[in-house]
Amino acid sequence: MLSRLMRGAGTIDRAAAELFPGYFAVIMATGATSIACHLLGLTPVSWTLLGANLLAYVALWLLTLIRLVRYPERLASDMVDHARGPGFFTIVAGTCILGTQFHIVAGHDAIAAEFWWVGLTLWGVIMYLFFIAVTTRAKKPNLTSGINGAWLLASVSTHSVSILTALLPWEGSADLRLFFALCMFLIGCMLYLAIITLIFYRLTFLKVTVENLSPPYWINMGAVAIATLAGSTLILRAGEGGILADFQPFLLGFTVFFWATASWWFPLLVGLMLWRHLIHRHRLAYEPQLWSMVFPLAMYTTGTLRLSAALELPFLMRIPELMIWLVLLAWGATSAGMFHHFWRLVRTPQA
Repeated sequence: MLSRLMRGAGTIDRAAAELFPGYFAVIMATGATSIACHLLGLTPVSWTLLGANLLAYVALWLLTLIRLVRYPERLASDMVDHARGPGFFTIVAGTCILGTQFHIVAGHDAIAAEFWWVGLTLWGVIMYLFFIAVTTRAKKPNLTSGINGAWLLASVSTHSVSILTALLPWEGSADLRLFFALCMFLIGCMLYLAIITLIFYRLTFLKVTVENLSPPYWINMGAVAIATLAGSTLILRAGEGGILADFQPFLLGFTVFFWATASWWFPLLVGLMLWRHLIHRHRLAYEPQLWSMVFPLAMYTTGTLRLSAALELPFLMRIPELMIWLVLLAWGATSAGMFHHFWRLVRTPQA
């Protein structure tokens, strides 16, 4: 019994030491899938995913705190790394998306408000720590190895704060709350437009290999999908009057622009994935970054649902009604791969 406990503790310690900074993408993907299921009437599925997401959130925070206490040098090294550092933004996005789950699926605004405070605090800490760290770093990588789709998680995390801000009830001025949500939406848009330019240049003018064309490039689509959801949420709030009413025409155009961009990315990313795995036969195996593929599919589904309501265009509903089955298939397959990976990790003897 004692040996089993020691082996279990060793496995947890090893998992914490090697924890991928972007593992909170599990929370992002599961939360977006749960919300989409709820809006489409798949209530039992949405509640099941909420419970699973809460358990995963607690487990990931436990591993993160162990890593912070026992391996602070590894965590700090990841934070200043151009390739791995952006993964920390998944903590912000995962926290706010889980809070949005509690608001939409469970109807618990008090719990959702606690997640908002945590998410907003994490956003301020991680956003400025990361960008100050990579800006002041003495030795910087070239564009080929230094940037990938994960950088767009800065935009994703900002839009996740905007969405939860716009949804939650507020004891103070409603205009203050919605103005802050609007500002966060615009900051997220700025980050996307600045970063995607570098990523697009990197994809089209620098050498791309099957090794570096990794799943985080799907965030190219996911970032504009969550921008669509953020914009649609603000449009629906603008219909209630208040400060957002003056911005409604601008929000309408910008939100449709982001949805169209997400729709444009989808077939291109599918084509690149086929090029990677079918033409070049790159082995498809589980890795934490695969959740970066599930999240855009789920968020595109949820964003299109809200856009359909915001624009009062019921024909758009056909897209999420079909997409949800692809999302559930992708979520289920990735979850199976993750649990198989964990099983192998538990059974592998420690060195």
